Amino acid sequence: MEKIKSSLKYICNEKQDPDLRLCRELFNADIARKARKFHRQIPDYHMSPLLSLPNLAQMLGVGGLWVKDEAKRLKLNSFKVLGGSFAIYNILKEKLHKSDRELSFEQLTSPEVKKELGVITFATATDGNHGRGVAWAAHQLGHRSIVYVHKNTSLPRIEAIRGYGAEIRIVDGNYDDAVRQVIEDGKINGWTVVSDTSWDNYTQIPTWIMQGYTTLLSETQEQLAAQGLSRPSHVFVQAGVGALAAAVIGFYHALFPDNPPKCVVVEPESADCLYRSIAAGDGKAHAVTGKLDTIMAGLACGEPSPLAWNILKECAGCFATCPDYIAAKGMRIYATPLKGDPFIISGESGAVTLGALVSIIQQKGLEELKNFLHLNDESQVLLINTEGNTDPLYFRKIIWEGANPVPPEFWSNF
Repeated sequence: MEKIKSSLKYICNEKQDPDLRLCRELFNADIARKARKFHRQIPDYHMSPLLSLPNLAQMLGVGGLWVKDEAKRLKLNSFKVLGGSFAIYNILKEKLHKSDRELSFEQLTSPEVKKELGVITFATATDGNHGRGVAWAAHQLGHRSIVYVHKNTSLPRIEAIRGYGAEIRIVDGNYDDAVRQVIEDGKINGWTVVSDTSWDNYTQIPTWIMQGYTTLLSETQEQLAAQGLSRPSHVFVQAGVGALAAAVIGFYHALFPDNPPKCVVVEPESADCLYRSIAAGDGKAHAVTGKLDTIMAGLACGEPSPLAWNILKECAGCFATCPDYIAAKGMRIYATPLKGDPFIISGESGAVTLGALVSIIQQKGLEELKNFLHLNDESQVLLINTEGNTDPLYFRKIIWEGANPVPPEFWSNF
């Protein structure tokens, strides 16, 4: 049943016995090992930090609050490069007829491989971070990239993509229109499309992209183990088409099938395709149309990835949808930490999960959800800061000027 009692809307997924076969098939330990082994060979690779916010955790009444800070990933300000690079790696292996073996980064950039493959054109559609990751990976491996963006994509995000040699094409429409256009043009021109969303007869590359994201999760597990923790008890993860959310939730359900973390999927209210899909109650993915107007540019997607949806409808514990000011509040909390907690630069899409967590704990009308999730002083909550300051101008409007303020009726009482 849909709950609308506060600024945050939610639906609890009542399915009690999820089918974990797809999670085990796509996100088992061997696949995560292969992805991380590849990423570790990339020049300048290092683990992104897992930050503890103990004082905020105490204020919220939870046992621990952990933030995987992907703004530090390969100086690219986002986790997205993990998926795009792993997909391109597997595409190149297929083209070399060496899918059954692991190739090194040096082999893929060798003159011999270059002579055999020539220059490949990789194309994608993006709201910003995925396109930047694909452009960076193509550039690193000596290939060409063409990136489609919708007309409302901010100039800083476009210039960040162009900085890695990508050709930019602007589409008159939203993100989903850009996806449709790159599919059509890719077929005409013989490009290799690297999309993080799936469609009929296009699932392998989105699968590789999701599997590439497991690197940040295997790192997280290693970092948590160093703190004496076996796993998080709760994971809040943001969603656009659902690829990251499916990777996170699928990974943890494959790793801990008998006792997975409680998982909450968070979306913008104007682009809440997964929330609406679970609300429909028919098990099918449903699209959201229109402008998809939200400050959370990386999550402004109207059509779920069917591949991701098949995992999320089985395994996600809760689907929540938020107004933009919840994301803005999350950004401000990260940027003005309690004494002793780390300062974190988080973009709009990166901070919405923190805003949602705080809302669930402190707002009246959300007690039922808090109880359903069993958020208490023993909870170890994992958040992923998926992006840093990817749009500096709007970042300053939120942090400096107070753009997207929280309405007074939803102010915190801490």
